[in-house]
Amino acid sequence: MTYTPLKLTFEQYLEYDDDTDNRYELRNGELVEVPPESVLNNRIARFLFIQLLNLVGFERIFTHSLELQVIGKTQTRLADLVVVEEVHLELMDKRTTITLDMPPPQLVVEVVSPYRNQKDENYQRDYIDKVHQYQERGIPEYWIVDPQAQLVTVLLLVNGQYQATEFTGSQRIVSRIFPELKLTAEQILQARE
Repeated sequence: MTYTPLKLTFEQYLEYDDDTDNRYELRNGELVEVPPESVLNNRIARFLFIQLLNLVGFERIFTHSLELQVIGKTQTRLADLVVVEEVHLELMDKRTTITLDMPPPQLVVEVVSPYRNQKDENYQRDYIDKVHQYQERGIPEYWIVDPQAQLVTVLLLVNGQYQATEFTGSQRIVSRIFPELKLTAEQILQARE
């Protein structure tokens, strides 16, 4: 991982360019290189992209590319899949970044990378850190797709707090944002129809 020796502001982060194709998140003022996604992670994100395509159109769905500014130690996140509102397309005309002064996106999906146990960084990041950050950011719906546990957790924002529902196997995913979506946990986890 790459760490910057000096603390950067969010504005400095937005201007940062090291002439590489590396992707970074800003964590507590430091650049942290984001490793490449696994084949399964990419396959699940592409599968969900295709499923959501007819509902919102391709311009409003971003996979592994949209920066989301959050409150707290971590200032930005690069989510696996983000569905934005129409207004974001105009607000993000120069860079695919949703800043704190913009409305939150409709949906964020994170696919959990392999982990050894619940104390592992990959588990903690998606199940603990991002839950707090996305809740505080006011994101109405956050999905945690966990291939290792064979579980899809849908978190809905209710009165400022996430309420989680877990889905496994042939259970149909219930989404408040996309009630017309007809997908099972198994379809998502295996990235097939």
